[in-house]
This record gives sequence, C-alpha cells and structure tokens, in this order.
Amino acid sequence: MSRLVWVPFDPAALGDLPSGVTVAQVVPSADDLPADAAEVELFVPAYTFAADLTVLARMPRLRVVQTLTAGIDHVWPHLPEGVTLCNGKGIHETSTAELALTLMLASLRGVPEFVRAQDRSEWASDWWPALADKRVLIVGHGSIGAAVEERLRPFEVEVVRVASRAREGVHGVEDLPRLLPDADVVVLVVPLTDATRGLVSRDFLDTMRPGALLVNVARGAVVDTDALLVALRSGRVRAALDVTDPEPLPPDHPLWSAPGVLISPHVGGASSAMWPRAYRVVREQLVRFAAGEPLAHVVRRP
Repeated sequence: MSRLVWVPFDPAALGDLPSGVTVAQVVPSADDLPADAAEVELFVPAYTFAADLTVLARMPRLRVVQTLTAGIDHVWPHLPEGVTLCNGKGIHETSTAELALTLMLASLRGVPEFVRAQDRSEWASDWWPALADKRVLIVGHGSIGAAVEERLRPFEVEVVRVASRAREGVHGVEDLPRLLPDADVVVLVVPLTDATRGLVSRDFLDTMRPGALLVNVARGAVVDTDALLVALRSGRVRAALDVTDPEPLPPDHPLWSAPGVLISPHVGGASSAMWPRAYRVVREQLVRFAAGEPLAHVVRRP
C-alpha cells in the first residue's frame, strides 16, 4: 500500500519518486484540511513561519515531519508525541553563509552609508575597515557555521570556532567570556533553544571588543534586543541583523533608527540556492522513508 506524503510544492520538482509513496502538493490549514489528512504519514510544511502547524494534531497516521527550515523551534509546540522531526540541514548552508558574509562586508565597508549618500546624490568618500586581518568568532559551528567559515577563508581572517560543547579545534560556549574581548566580528549561527535564548545579553555585549561587529543569522531571540539597543546607542558595538526580536520588526521599533545597525528581513535562506537543495533533501528523505531506512537530519526533542 502506498504511503501518502504531502509537500508544499509541485512533486514533479523531485524527479522520479521511489515506489511505495504517493506525493501530493498540499498546503493545509485548520480551515481547509483535505479529508485524506488522516492518511498522511510524512508531511513537509510550507517554507514560512506562518504555516498552520495545528493541523499536525489532525493527522493520526503521521510519522515524520520534514521541515524546509534549518531552525525548528516553531515546530516543537505542535509536534505530536511519537512523530519524528527532521530539519532542513543541507538546504540553507549556502544561502545563509552568503548572506552572513554579505552582512559582514557591507557593514564593515560602509555600504549602507554609500546607499544613503547615493539617494542624496552625494559623493561621500570615506575610510572604512576591511574584513581582512580581523578575528571572526563563529558562535554555533554546525553545518551553517562551517559554511560561513569556508567562505571566509579567502578573506585573510582568523576564525575562532565555538559550539555548545568543546571538541578538537572548537571551543565550548563556556569559553565565550575570554574569547569575546579579542574578536572583531562575532557571528551568531546557533539554534534557538532554552540555552541560547538571550545568549547575547548585556554582559555578553559589554565583554565584546569596543567597536566590534555582531552579525546575527540565527534567531532574533538569541539576542536581548534592549541590551543591544543600549550597546548600539553608546557606540560600543555595531550590528548586522538578518533576524530580530520581535519579528517582523514593527515600523516604529527603535532598532530601525539605532546607530551602526544594518537590518535585512530574515532572508538568510531566501535565495535561488534554496529550492534545488530543498528538492534534493526531500527526495533523499523520501527514498529512505519508502525503503524503511533510517532518516537523515533527525532532531531530538529538547
């Protein structure tokens, strides 16, 4: 008997499908849930944090949720017991690492100021720091953090790696207090968990090297926004943020006008590089699922 799979895109994008699965394009909501939801065994939610995940509770045969996102903090509250959760590892490394590097270079080399000057038709020549010769601290050295490091190699920087637990060549998070004062750029690539929520606190920011750049391509809530505003206004740090807390950032939020900050609207994964990798990850997962093999990128419940 064929096992039903729902995906949010045209199944034709997956190429030849393994036998034993039937794949349909469905983006369900609580108000528009097809009758065959009761037969779904593997579900791929739409690539949006607005996806209605309350529908998971109405899929009694559900066995696997495969996200298209790297972060899965928004899924846990809705995941039924006994259902396996797999994240989008392999989908966003390229795109997010590109954006992290873009934010670093743009902020350091004064690109936002150049754009504002262009809008005023002003030739505003100035002197800006290079990325070269900087010490870059990558906080969260998983697959995306490693992709960021790979793209930094040609830029003549020193990379220092930090993860939740120490291993060869990688510091544990407990080393941050002694590493932060020597870092010129701090890149956040950690998942949002109880341990990382508010990681970038007032103490964290006060420990950073004066004038250092904070780059956040993780989750907004990893940073204490109020503490960051104080640090920005004092000129102690600069920041380049793809994610914020709250998000979306309201039009009247003080982060918009804070000095020394560059903001992009959570587009780390939103590039032409995403979909080919998403199709590949989902197809490979379907092959494992149909064959009864161990699934890839399984995330353990915290």
